[in-house]
Amino acid sequence: MSEHLDRINQIEQRLTEEVSPTFCLAKWHHTTIYLHRGQTHSCYHPKPHDIPLEELKYTPSALHNTPQKIDERVEMLNGDKPEGCQYCWNVESMGSDYVSDRKIRNGSIFTEERYEEILNNPPDYKINPEYIEIAFSNECNFKCGYCHPMHSSSFYNEIKKSGPYTTVDNHDCDISWFDSFEEDENPYVDAWFRWWPEVSKTLNILRITGGEPLLHKSTWRIFEELKTDPKPHLEINMNSNLGMTSRHVKKLAENINELREGNKIRQFKLFTSVDTWGKRAEYLRTGMNLELWEKNQDIYVRNVKSHITHMVTFNVLSVSTFKEYLKKVLEWREMYDDVIADNLGSDETVRKIRFDTPYLKEPIQYDMHILPKEEFLPYFDECLQFIKDNIVEDDTKMFSELEYERFRRVRDYFAEVQYDDAKIAQGRKDFYNWFTEYDQRRDVNFLETFPEYENFWNLCKETAENVISLKEV
Repeated sequence: MSEHLDRINQIEQRLTEEVSPTFCLAKWHHTTIYLHRGQTHSCYHPKPHDIPLEELKYTPSALHNTPQKIDERVEMLNGDKPEGCQYCWNVESMGSDYVSDRKIRNGSIFTEERYEEILNNPPDYKINPEYIEIAFSNECNFKCGYCHPMHSSSFYNEIKKSGPYTTVDNHDCDISWFDSFEEDENPYVDAWFRWWPEVSKTLNILRITGGEPLLHKSTWRIFEELKTDPKPHLEINMNSNLGMTSRHVKKLAENINELREGNKIRQFKLFTSVDTWGKRAEYLRTGMNLELWEKNQDIYVRNVKSHITHMVTFNVLSVSTFKEYLKKVLEWREMYDDVIADNLGSDETVRKIRFDTPYLKEPIQYDMHILPKEEFLPYFDECLQFIKDNIVEDDTKMFSELEYERFRRVRDYFAEVQYDDAKIAQGRKDFYNWFTEYDQRRDVNFLETFPEYENFWNLCKETAENVISLKEV
C-alpha cells in the first residue's frame, strides 16, 4: 500500500475513534462559492444551496458559514449522515477498503491545528476555510451538455434563443427560475473582496473556477491584488477549459511566472477538463477543439513548467474510448517528464500530468448506470487492466496505486449499483430524447460519433417510444 493510502487510513481511524465515523473536515475547511448565483457547497457531491444576503451584512464569512452548513456540521459531529453527502455513503457501503472522497479529503486537510480549532469551538463558529473554490461569473465559451446555463453564458444564450429542451423530464435547462448577477454589479462579489483581506491570511488554497475564469475580470484583479499584497503561503489553483485563443494562456503564464518568481504566492496549479478522447470528447463538450486544447496545454506546461491535472467528469459517453485517453496520459507524462520539475507536489512520486475520475450523477441521461451492464462492463475492465499493467509506484511517468484505486471505485460502483426499472427507463427515455434534440440544435450526429452505442441507442429509442415494457428494460 502507498504512503498516501496509509495516511488516509490512519487519519480515518483516528477521526472515527475520536469524533465520529461520518466526520468530514471538508464541511468546515472546504467551500465552493458561486458568486454569480449566490450559492455554496463544501464539495461537488451535495447540491449547492443559497447564501442568505442578509447574513452578509454582518459578516462576509457567511459566504461559507451558512446556516445549512452549520446544521450539517452538527449532524457529522453526532455521527449522522447528511443527505447531500450520499455519494460518499454509497461508496463506503461497498466495504471498508473502498476509498471515498470523504476519506481522501480528511487525509489531505488534516492538521493538528485545524482539528483542534474545530473541536475547541462551537458548531456555529465562523471558521475561515483552508480551501476555497470561487466562481466570479458564468461567462464561458463552452456549453457542455451536462452543464447548465447557470454555469455557462454560452449555454444560457442558446436557451435564451431557442428555449428550454422540450422532450426530456430531467435537465430541460429552463432559465426562467434563477437569476445570475453580472460580475460588475454583484453584492456577492463585493462581499468576497471585503472578506479577502481577512480570509487570505490563513487561506491555504484558492481555486478559481467558472464559467471560464480566464474570461473573468475578477480573476485578473486577484492576480493584481497578489502583486501588491503578496501571500507567499498561498497556493492558487485554476479550472480552465483551455479552449480559448492561445493569447489568454500566454497571459496566464506571464502572470503566474511573475507571482512565483517574486515569491508572491507559494505555488500555482492548473486544472483542465477532458472526459474521454477523440471526436467523442468534442461532442461531449460543445466548443472543445482537441487540437487547440492540446496546443494550449503545451503552451502552459512549457512556459510555467508545472503540474496540470485533468478533471474527468466520468459519464455515460466516457466509457467506450476512455482507454484511448489513458494512453494519452502516459504519452504526456513521457513528453513532459523533463519539462516539469521534480518534487513539485507533496512527495517525489506525485504525477506531473494527473487525472481524477469523479463520476457524474445527474442529469440522469448522462449517468453511466443507465447503460446495460453486460455490454459495457468490459470497457471498464479493459481500462482497469490497462492501468494495472502500467503501475510503477516510484516512476512518475506511469500510473500509481491510488489512480488504480480511484478507477476501481468507478468500475465497481458501475458494476454493483443497480437502479430500479423505472429509473433506468426514465434515464434511457431522456437519453434518446435529449440527444435527438441536442443533435438538431447543435448540428451534430450521435450515431456517427458513437457507432459502438448503436444497440444502446436503439434500446433507448424503443423505451422512449414505449415499445417495450419496464420489466423488459
